[in-house]
Amino acid sequence: MRVIFMGTPDFAVPTLRAIVAAGHEVIVAYSQPPRPAGRGRKLQPSSVHLAAEELGIPVRTPPSFKPQEEKDAFAALGADVAVVAAYGLLLPVAVLEAPAHGCLNVHGSILPRWRGAAPVQRAILAGDATTGVTIMHMEKGLDTGPMLLKRTTRIDAKNAGELTDEIAAMGAEAMVEVLSRLPRVRAEIQPVEGVTYAHKIDKAEARIDFAKGAEFIERQIRAFAPRPGAFFELEGERIRVLAADVIGREGATATTLDDRLTIACGFGAIRPTLVQRAGKPAMDTAAMLRGYPIPAGTEIR
Repeated sequence: MRVIFMGTPDFAVPTLRAIVAAGHEVIVAYSQPPRPAGRGRKLQPSSVHLAAEELGIPVRTPPSFKPQEEKDAFAALGADVAVVAAYGLLLPVAVLEAPAHGCLNVHGSILPRWRGAAPVQRAILAGDATTGVTIMHMEKGLDTGPMLLKRTTRIDAKNAGELTDEIAAMGAEAMVEVLSRLPRVRAEIQPVEGVTYAHKIDKAEARIDFAKGAEFIERQIRAFAPRPGAFFELEGERIRVLAADVIGREGATATTLDDRLTIACGFGAIRPTLVQRAGKPAMDTAAMLRGYPIPAGTEIR
């Protein structure tokens, strides 16, 4: 099939590569414009942009589809289908309807649960037992379109990075399967029951509130690992917590219970196992404490 691919972050790259490997003709890749990154704040192309160039696929990076000329240029491609994976730009109806088979989206949840921008993080935060991927036919509403294929996985103790990688691989396989059966794929209308919204992550959510229960805080740590990283402050320094265990101990909230950085929560306690100080690489907590001891009775903010 003649495919337009639309995506931006790492999550979308497996789908792009899988489509090419399956023999489809990706005539162009759309991605968000390069952004300043790194110490020099130089413009950095997106992960999809770089992967498309490696595959010899032309790349377009319009800042929006509001101009009529962008809509016209998209329609003029004469694509059979557009495949969308975490593109990050709003697609107007004219774009959604331009390809012969419309636009198909790789969404990182089992719809209708967790429509929106951050489905993986929200599923972990909520304590969901399972999540997965849905291949959806896009329409004007936010992730409201008919579902073409779903795949499920258990969350268990995975963090957001691990779960995102797994779902990205699942989504790539699922999209290739859907493309192989177009236009014969049976669409399923989303139920009205069970709709939830995965609102965009606010960095302020990453600050750990030790007044909450230890089990929630452990989920918070996994939901924000590896980025932006749940954190607490000690003596004015921000320390990111990238992994932690729940410990069955009680004590004064937000106070260390021993010299192993076991921190009392509103209910139970957590013991960070992987941490990162400002300007330093991530390390085991024991390694950090050898050079930066935190004694029992220390108050954590």
